[in-house]
Amino acid sequence: MLSEDTHRIRTAGGRRGGTRSRLMARRRRVRRRRAVLAGSVVAVAAAVLLHLYTPWQEDGAALAASRETAGASSAPAAPPPSSGPPEATGSPTASVSPGASGSSAATTEEDGPREEVRVDPESVPASGSGSFAVARADASPRGGGSPYRVEVEKGIGVDPDAAAEEIARILADPRGWSKGGSRSFRQVDDASAGLVIRIGTPTTTDRLCGRYGLDTHGEVNCRGGENVMVNLRRWLLGSPTFDGPVSDYRALIINHEVGHWLGHGHETCPGAGRPAPVMMQQIKGLKGCESNAWPYDRAHRYLGGPSVP
Repeated sequence: MLSEDTHRIRTAGGRRGGTRSRLMARRRRVRRRRAVLAGSVVAVAAAVLLHLYTPWQEDGAALAASRETAGASSAPAAPPPSSGPPEATGSPTASVSPGASGSSAATTEEDGPREEVRVDPESVPASGSGSFAVARADASPRGGGSPYRVEVEKGIGVDPDAAAEEIARILADPRGWSKGGSRSFRQVDDASAGLVIRIGTPTTTDRLCGRYGLDTHGEVNCRGGENVMVNLRRWLLGSPTFDGPVSDYRALIINHEVGHWLGHGHETCPGAGRPAPVMMQQIKGLKGCESNAWPYDRAHRYLGGPSVP
């Protein structure tokens, strides 16, 4: 039998052991609760992070998609596949004669209107070499007809052959002195010409016209004997009193001066609103008439007027 003291010690020890066991069990429960709580916190944090990350990812994908769409819309569309050769693009090229610094050739019934190129008046030389280049003799058909020669003062920027082609078209036009074929002209390049048409600077024109007692004032053209002298200023610039393109005014120059060579004198306006006669000095005013570059209309009727003494 145990003594009272020994019993107390054992009882106290047993109590202490039981208390320790309860404490350890409580600690285990606290640790489990903490673990569960920590796991819950981690789960909640992961859910929050997942929620925050997913919209950002979606927004980023949308942004990238929008950038790709914008790039595609700004890039040029690829042409559809073609089953044949590519078609020509652009408007048709206008026909421009190189005869006078890019100015166009005369308008004829056959050719139709041609593009005009403006010439700066300051660019027209006042004087030149005084020597002439003869155009080659292939601007008009060979054969019968009145032989004429075309010459252009050297160094003035007008191609003699192109000028000869333009003059040939004017002389062959059915509204001109050919009158639908009743008269013909034939360009040559030798001394057989009974008519010589020259284009020269104002100074040269004044000098050559002055041989016939004519004062052209550096501005106008003349005809003396078998020689027609065309002032470069008029050839390139036309006339401020002529309502029409420069190409039409060139036709008026040739028809007027060749008309003198054929024996026609000056005429005046036949009435307000009517075509001005080609033998009228239209550069001095139209007197109510309309600008006209041709001696005949399309029906081959002469567009004349009263003679000027």
